[in-house]
Amino acid sequence: MNKLFLRVGLVAVAVLLVWGGTAAAESDGKDGPMPNLAPRKIEIKRGFTQEAAKCIKCHAEKTPGIMEDWKLGKMAHAGVSCYDCHSVKESSPMASQCSGLKGTDKFISPMVSSKTCSRCHPAEVKEFLKSGHADLSRKAVYDESKAGGKLVALQLVHEGAGFLGVEKGSAVNEASRKSGCIMCHGSEVELGPDNKPINSSWPAGVGTKYPDGSVGTCTVCHTRHKFSLAEARKPEACASCHLGPDHPDIEIYHESKHGQRYLAEGEDWEWDSAPGAWQPGDYKTPTCAACHMSGTGELENTHNVNDRLKWDLMHKRSEIRSGARGDGEKGEKLMKKVCVNCHSTSHIDNTRATLDNAVALYNVYWDGAVEMKKELADKGLLKEDSWRDGYQELMYYLWHHTGRRAKQGSAMNGPDYAHWHGFFQVFQVYKDMQDIYEYRIENNKIEDLSPVMSTGPL
Repeated sequence: MNKLFLRVGLVAVAVLLVWGGTAAAESDGKDGPMPNLAPRKIEIKRGFTQEAAKCIKCHAEKTPGIMEDWKLGKMAHAGVSCYDCHSVKESSPMASQCSGLKGTDKFISPMVSSKTCSRCHPAEVKEFLKSGHADLSRKAVYDESKAGGKLVALQLVHEGAGFLGVEKGSAVNEASRKSGCIMCHGSEVELGPDNKPINSSWPAGVGTKYPDGSVGTCTVCHTRHKFSLAEARKPEACASCHLGPDHPDIEIYHESKHGQRYLAEGEDWEWDSAPGAWQPGDYKTPTCAACHMSGTGELENTHNVNDRLKWDLMHKRSEIRSGARGDGEKGEKLMKKVCVNCHSTSHIDNTRATLDNAVALYNVYWDGAVEMKKELADKGLLKEDSWRDGYQELMYYLWHHTGRRAKQGSAMNGPDYAHWHGFFQVFQVYKDMQDIYEYRIENNKIEDLSPVMSTGPL
């Protein structure tokens, strides 16, 4: 195999296709004039440069798993090599050299951001950078100003045992953040003296910020080094992050009728259709990508996952999306254009109304919780540490766990999550909050011990 790669790499086979077309100016008077198509030249070059061939030969020996993946993917078929994606200028803050490049004027980086991908996929990256998968994702982990610094404090002071004296910023203090949060949300990459990543800051999630200022890790969905379109279209690609007690999207999908048919029939569906041509018929029910990203009916592909969303279901009070989080009114219209490919308008309207009503119901609970908390705060009946305060701890679960499950279950036709994991627990949490509120108001003091179990409602 190595000899084959080297031979292909050193002998570049150029295929030149020339197509010249001049349009007929005449018209037969019926269909109008023919379009004036200017002559154009399409040039396709096959094979690999000498530098690329050296990379291929070396990695075929040292990392054969990577090479096997790459061989089977569309990158190899298109002649895109390791060197094309990993080579950087010497002036790049990420520039380093592997053992095979020492002593040469060639530099590479193990890190590949969306900036590199944009050389061939500019539209996709432009859309991605506007989405909740880019800066908004990472800022949830790193932005000290977000939620008054509470999200950063959750990772370092509480989970990272800062309250037990563990030094802030130490490897132990960062362990929860590095093993959990950044793997989905993304990191801010730190570099060592050789310009290679250190301190477990890479690899990381979709919103990663790289030392050259670029943002985004496309391989979170299009796994390196096969970069399979079929893989990215399957719900498992999203399930790495969209699961668990706070946003059980893959669990809800599997419970839904869409997910049932995917699990029963999906192995026989067509997953490799060209972008924009993957339509109902290739699949019998939609996946996450089909609804939120793929070209369907009259809709074009998009890598902005906010585009087709109406509600912000993630934050404490659900509002129609606006600003950096998208245009919710437009998103509702676009999502309905997805649904209409398989469903009647009455079916769509009733389903969407179910979500609207579920959001309204959740907001009733949330607004009531906010009102009680304000009165407790005004009377000095809240602890400074919210994680030692039964009322505030329950309020977190009302929003971050039970409330989200209720809304997302309603959005994706997962009745067990909308009900038993959702509103059934929402009302119980709220009643416990009412009891704590009433005790503090009547006695003008905070109860001695928190009545909340440490894991909250599951």
